[in-house]
Amino acid sequence: MPKILAFSGSLRRDSWNRKLIRAAVDATRAAGGEVTLIDLADYPLPLMDEDLEARDGLPANAQRLKALFKSHDALLIASPEYNSSMPPLLKNTLDWVSREWQGESGLVPYQDKVAALLAASPGQFGGMRMLPHLRQVLNTLGVLVLPGQFSLPHAETAFDAESGALKSPARLHSLVLELVNTTAALKQA
Repeated sequence: MPKILAFSGSLRRDSWNRKLIRAAVDATRAAGGEVTLIDLADYPLPLMDEDLEARDGLPANAQRLKALFKSHDALLIASPEYNSSMPPLLKNTLDWVSREWQGESGLVPYQDKVAALLAASPGQFGGMRMLPHLRQVLNTLGVLVLPGQFSLPHAETAFDAESGALKSPARLHSLVLELVNTTAALKQA
C-alpha cells in the first residue's frame, strides 16, 4: 500500500484547497492509499534565508517535514493560486525541505516520489495557472509529477453545503487512483 503525504498550500481556515485536500484524502484512501494528512500551520517556518540557516541551522520544523517527506512514497498537494503562481507558504516549504542537512543532499526527500497536483479557486480558471509552476519546481527536485492534474473552478459552488463533499468527484477520483496505482507500480519495480 503506497504511503502518501497530503497537504494544502493554504493556511486559511475556510480555504477551498483545504476542503479539496480532505476530499482527495478520502478518495485516495478509498483507492487503496495509506494517507497522512498534515496541516502546514503545524510546521511554521521562517522565510528561506541562507544567513539564518548558517547562523541557526536547519529549523526544527524543516527537519520534521524532511522526515515526513522521506517516509512517504508520494505527495498529494492542493494549492491556491496567488498572482498566477504558487503561494509563498508552499514555495517556502518546498525550499526548506530541499536544503542539504547533515551531509545529505536536499534532493533526498524528493527522490523516487510521485506527486498529484490539485488546485481550487472561486475563479473560472480553478488555479490552473499555478499548476505548471508547481509542476516545474517539483520536477526540478526530481519528483515524478503525474501528467494529469485537477483544477476546480467556481469552488464556492463545488462542495455540498451539508456534507462538505465534492459534488462532482469523478475526475478527482480518477487522478488519485492514478497516483495510488503509479506509486504502487514504481515501488514494486
